[in-house]
Parts: sequence; structure tokens; C-alpha cells
Amino acid sequence: MKQIRLFSGLFTVGFWTLASRILGFLREILLTAYIGPGPVMDAFVAAFRLPNMFRRFFAEGAFNAAFVPMFSKRLEGDENAEGFAQDAFNLLGAAVLALVGLAMVFMPGLVWLTAEGFYGDERFDLAVDYGYIVFPYILFMSLAALFSGVLNATGRFAAAAAAPVLLNIFACTALIFGALSGGEVIRWLIAVIPIAGIAQLALVWVATERAGIHIRPGVPRLSPEMRNMVRIAIPAALAMGVTQVNLVVGQLVASKTEKAVSWLFAADRLYQLPLGVVGIAIGIVLLPDLSRRLRADDKDGARNAFSRAGEFMLLLTLPSTIAFLIIPIPLVSVLFERGQFSAEDTAATALAVAVYGVGLPSFMLQKLLQPLFFAREDTRSPFRYAAVAMVINAALAFGLYPLVGWIAPAIAASAAGWAMVALLAIGARRMGDEARFDDRFKQRAWRIVAASVGMGIVLFAAIQMFGWAFALAGWRYLALLGLIGTAAVAYFVLGHLLGAFKLAEFKRALRRS
Repeated sequence: MKQIRLFSGLFTVGFWTLASRILGFLREILLTAYIGPGPVMDAFVAAFRLPNMFRRFFAEGAFNAAFVPMFSKRLEGDENAEGFAQDAFNLLGAAVLALVGLAMVFMPGLVWLTAEGFYGDERFDLAVDYGYIVFPYILFMSLAALFSGVLNATGRFAAAAAAPVLLNIFACTALIFGALSGGEVIRWLIAVIPIAGIAQLALVWVATERAGIHIRPGVPRLSPEMRNMVRIAIPAALAMGVTQVNLVVGQLVASKTEKAVSWLFAADRLYQLPLGVVGIAIGIVLLPDLSRRLRADDKDGARNAFSRAGEFMLLLTLPSTIAFLIIPIPLVSVLFERGQFSAEDTAATALAVAVYGVGLPSFMLQKLLQPLFFAREDTRSPFRYAAVAMVINAALAFGLYPLVGWIAPAIAASAAGWAMVALLAIGARRMGDEARFDDRFKQRAWRIVAASVGMGIVLFAAIQMFGWAFALAGWRYLALLGLIGTAAVAYFVLGHLLGAFKLAEFKRALRRS
């Protein structure tokens, strides 16, 4: 039953995250079609990445890593969990308000620090202009993260997982309306982002009220509990935000080449689909589950939860990785090549997708391994590992740029991702058996690998036989659907025959979720 409950949570979060990512894809398709790689899109990417970067520190990264285990402990021990959440809300709100104020004053400096290559051309002024409008989004999303943490700790995953869908609904609507109205499409897009943030905050706030936990704005109070939370949160900020920081470093390097920021952004959105669906689901569901089990000294349960999450990760990550390596051009072509997005843009973006594909398993494994530390309120170890990984990323990004050009950031991000995983795995050895995979995982892992390789062979054969269909404008959509369908059938048939998974487990988890 516990295993089904874990899978149920993973499927619930995974379903809503998949819906968000699909709508996010539609948003990027509209963005690349109506605007396309160039100065305006480069400037938007740089501006929008600023609140997203700080969100990893103040919200989904540092805050959840520190808040969720501490809140869960008080919730189960009947130790005034609501009062703790109230104090955290006030402190977080004050901190992010101060950040927004500083950003409004120093926006040109922020843009220069994250996209220095823009300086001296129109992209810089555009990015600063857009940044003033979109940066307040971080306030609403940071507060929404607190309510999401409360909901996740109480086992209510749906509302928190569904909230990001609203951003993409608002953004897609703005892009379409802007194009139909004949105005500046980008202006409609950036104007709607803070509004979407307010809608997301409202959704999770109402859901928290319905869960019986009432939080209201108040004066921040730096109590001993809050000091302890901040002490845990500061190192977690870097540990959880390492991927975002690496993306910003990559943007800094790529900004020296026109259109490169847009190419890397489009590639990032593609590999973020499986990373979001699987990696975020694991991080959200596994952390509170591990925290509860470790407090109850349920080592067997903790090991089972860790191993089942590992199976879930492998199950969906390996096929995605192989697809990114074998068919990056068909994927990018069908999804993005229209309007202002040319064949040259497709070739460049596909190269980045393949490179990011090599690093995809490492980004997933980080989501699996980090909760082992955070559930024990150990954020210092991941902090140290993240610092090493960021140094590796920066050294490779800047060092390889003179040799390989704009693709250097993608190579650096993948290499740094694997370095981070190696450090996390070595650090987890001292935790005991609950941080090691069980026998069932070991038996199934090689079967999942075999099924994925078999799927890759089928996919490679299919693209060799029917690749010509992608040259026909009216058939390329059906051709991609056919490729994906063929790969999916091959994977699940091989996986079932090899014993990599049992379809009955999916049915039970889906019924429960």
C-alpha cells in the first residue's frame, strides 16, 4: 500500500507537470513562430531567466529543502505547524520584497552580469526593459512555493502541481491574442507574466485554506525556529539552484553569439519536458516521504521509497535520453520550425538537444539523490558538491568557447551534471542501507536499460526507413507521432517481456491517483 501511495503521488505530480510542460511547449512554439531567434527573443529569454533563477533560490530550491522537513515534523507532532508556516510566510515575503526592490534599482547591472555579450547592442536595452516588468513574478511564485510546500507535506499534491499550468495558459493566450491584434506580440507576453503569478498564488492559497491551514500576511519575526530554517536554507539555495546557475553561466557565454541564447533556450525547453515530469515529481514526493520515514526510524520503508523512486526515474529517463540522441532533428523540426524559426535554427537547436540529452540522466539523478540529504536536514554537503559542479561548469563553458563556439555551455552543463551526481553518490554512502538501492531495483535496472537500448534500435531503424516523410510539409507531424508511437510500443513490449516493469503496477497507481 505504501508503494502504491508513493507511485500515486509521483503520477499525480507527473500528470500535472506533463500538462504544464505540454502547454509550455505550445508557448515556446508560438514564441519561436511569432518572434523567432534574434534580438527580441534573446532579450526576453535573458529577462525571464532572472526571476526564474532567483525562484530556484528563494522558492523551489532553498525554501522547500528547509521548510518541508521542518513543517512535516511539526505537522505530525502537533507542534503548531500553522504558526511555523505563518512565520515562514512573513519572513519569505519580506525577503523577496526586498529582492524585488533591489532588482528594480539595479536591473541594468543584473542584465549585464547574466548576459554581458548583449552590452552595446539593442538586446541589452530590450532585456532591461522586459526585466522591469517580469521580475515581480518572483514574489508571487515564491509565496506560492510556501503554500505548495504546505500542501505537499499534507499529501495534497494536485493543486500545487497544477498551479504552473496557469502560467502557460495565460502566456499562450497572450501570444495568440497579440498576434491576432496586430500589435507587438512580445509586449502582450511580458505583461501577462506577473498576472499569471497572481493567479498561481491564489490557486494554492485557496487550496491551503481548504486543507484547514490558515495563513495571513503579517510582520516578519526572526524567531529561533526561523533562524534555524534560514541556516538550513542558505546552503540548500546553491545546492538546488545549481542547474539554473549553470544555465545563466551558459547564457553569459552564449550571449557573445547572436541567436545562441535563443537556440539554447529552445533546446532547454525540450529536455526540460522529461526532467520536469519525472525529476520534479520525484523531488516533490520523495522529500516529505523520506522525512516521515526517517523520523519514524523506518529504514526499510525509506529504502523502499528511494528504490521505487529510482525505478520511476530510470523508467522514463532512459527512453527520453535515447530519443534525444537519435532523433533530435525531427523533434526540433516538427516542434519549432515554422514562422521565424528557420532550418538553420533547427540544426543548431538539435545539436544542443543531443548534448543536453547526454546530461539528462544526471539532472534526474540529482533530483533523486538530493532528498537523501535534505530529509536529514543536511544541506551543507549538497552545497559543497554544487560549488564544485559550478566551478567545473564555468571552467568548461568559458574554456571550450574558443574551441567549439556557442555549444560550449551545453557541453559544460552536461559534464557538471555528472560531476554533481558522482559527488552526491559518494556522499550518500555514509548514510546506511536506506540510501542504497534494494535487490528489486538492481534486478529491474538492467532490464530497463536493455528495453531502452532495444527501443533505440527500433527507433533508429524507423528513422532510416521513413525519414523521408519529414521532408513533406503535410506529413512531418504524423511522421513524428508515428516515430514516438512506434518507440513507445517497442519500449513497453520489451520492458514487459524482460520484466523491467509490470503494467498492473501502473494501473493500480493510476487508479489511486
